[in-house]
Amino acid sequence: MKSLGGRLRRRGRQGILPFVLKQAKRVAVTARAGLPLVVETIRALGVDEVAGATLAPPKRQRGFTPAHKREALVTLLAAGGERGEDVRVLAEDKGLEQLLGAPFPSPDALLDFVGQFHDPTCWEKRPPEKKAWVAPESAGLRALEAVNRALVARGAERSVTQATIDHDGTIIEAHKRDATIAYEGTRGFQPLVAVWAEQQLVVADEFRDGNVAGGEDPLSSVQRAFANLPPWVVERRFRADSAASYTPLLKYLVREQIGFAISADMTRELRACCTAVANQRWALLETREREQVDVAEVEFTPGDWPRAAWPLRYIALRFTPRQQELLESRGVTYHAVVSNRDELDAAHLVRWHREKAGTIEHVHRVLKDELGAGILPSARFGANAAWFRLNALTFNVLTVLKRRALPERFRDARPKRLRYELFTLGGELALHQRQLAVRVPVGDQRLQEIVAARQRLLAMYDARRRV
Repeated sequence: MKSLGGRLRRRGRQGILPFVLKQAKRVAVTARAGLPLVVETIRALGVDEVAGATLAPPKRQRGFTPAHKREALVTLLAAGGERGEDVRVLAEDKGLEQLLGAPFPSPDALLDFVGQFHDPTCWEKRPPEKKAWVAPESAGLRALEAVNRALVARGAERSVTQATIDHDGTIIEAHKRDATIAYEGTRGFQPLVAVWAEQQLVVADEFRDGNVAGGEDPLSSVQRAFANLPPWVVERRFRADSAASYTPLLKYLVREQIGFAISADMTRELRACCTAVANQRWALLETREREQVDVAEVEFTPGDWPRAAWPLRYIALRFTPRQQELLESRGVTYHAVVSNRDELDAAHLVRWHREKAGTIEHVHRVLKDELGAGILPSARFGANAAWFRLNALTFNVLTVLKRRALPERFRDARPKRLRYELFTLGGELALHQRQLAVRVPVGDQRLQEIVAARQRLLAMYDARRRV
């Protein structure tokens, strides 16, 4: 049979550049010689063993194990796949499968795996009058959270004994049958995410319908986040926006002696306190292009705060326009931050609170835009919750790879940088004296970096197995 390249060459040019494409022996080459770093990170942490012990075994004892399917999904997401169907592209790379030592599951097998996390009985206790409701998680989702908890404990640096939890929700647009409308008019879902800022690790997530406001019982999500921290963390802190200005949550943070800063709910009473502050008490925080920002302490006690409880600290922010817009009249506006931290002055406390934007919003952007959390795979709530959690787990695997194995210049690299420089390396496979080798066309420095990363992961793997 004539080759496609040969037929096209006789008929005319195949493309603008002077070459033709031919199908190679796929077992001899790979387009992703660096992608096994992801699998080696998973195995160095022993997460595959935790998954095998916690995830339910398949109903039929044949085919791939749940741990293997989870590993395949994490590899797919790290490689840039957004849907289960995208695994077909990885499966075409027979050289990659040879490096990993196993084939990839089919798209149907991966979608069936994600679908097993949906349990319709979780919705049976929903009060009929509640349109916005947070359903309890299925046993499978709780097991998947246990996998991520083990990853965090094994991947975090033990020298870091402080944990600042940045907590916020994000909207995922979806037009599934049961998707509801969020506060901004988008139809979809609104999961909560908690990030350990010092380690850039997602410690908890809670998948929610789009119509469930962030202020609808954020306490349970925050409690899970702190419970998932490793035991060597001795100093705990918390930052969030006004959705977390929820009295039971504030009481919990004060009771647990967790230092926090939360955007306060700007009630009529709090606004009156802000506007009553004398002008000489305001201190300049910063001058922006269009406005001046001043800061001041205000004495305020919300009506639902117990009189005998530890008093909260309220920091007011005043935004004064530097010039009026031509067609818009802007007046002075006020924001506020509530906190229990007394060791920082007002300006430092506000700046510390603002730092959460550099962590939690970065995580949201990566999860939705550079991994696969922005495209949900199913009409079933539990399956979508599992998909989102698998994306969070993938984020953590990449964080550990960057911080524990790769050079310092990759510490804050996003997935697209890892794909461009590491994962998508062309390689030629060769077997010599029973040793599988892959030759990659890179410079000495980059090759040494990759080899050193593999050696660090191997050291982590051996150290864990010796325990």
